[in-house]
Amino acid sequence: MPQPFHLAIPIHDLDKARQFYGELLGFDEGRSSDHWIDYDCYGHQLVVHLDESMKAKTANTSKVDGHGVPIPHFGVVLDMQQWRQLAEHLTKHRVEFVIEPYIRFEGKPGEQATMFFNDPSGNALEFKGFNNMNDLFKK
Repeated sequence: MPQPFHLAIPIHDLDKARQFYGELLGFDEGRSSDHWIDYDCYGHQLVVHLDESMKAKTANTSKVDGHGVPIPHFGVVLDMQQWRQLAEHLTKHRVEFVIEPYIRFEGKPGEQATMFFNDPSGNALEFKGFNNMNDLFKK
């Protein structure tokens, strides 16, 4: 099992971050203060840090498969069942996708599902899904 990563990101509104990461995505909240919150992001430590001078932003993009993929972005690789459940949950809650859920490399090595969306501060997230985790780095 891989070691958990630690990622700290800026957010412009702690309440909106709590609603997005805690309520919408269902990440368990760990330690917190008036300026930051730790979340359990599928076993990884995600920390949102309040930057009151920050404004919601739009990420730069890079062309991948004809889509403007936001950069930078982060996320988690899920098994396909988890990915489908998350995609359905986000669709049900009318999350605005930057890139709608779809399958990349269909029928080829490394086939994967992907979707992109932003948090309320404009941080871009990508969640991938694999039928077989051994395909993660397959060429």
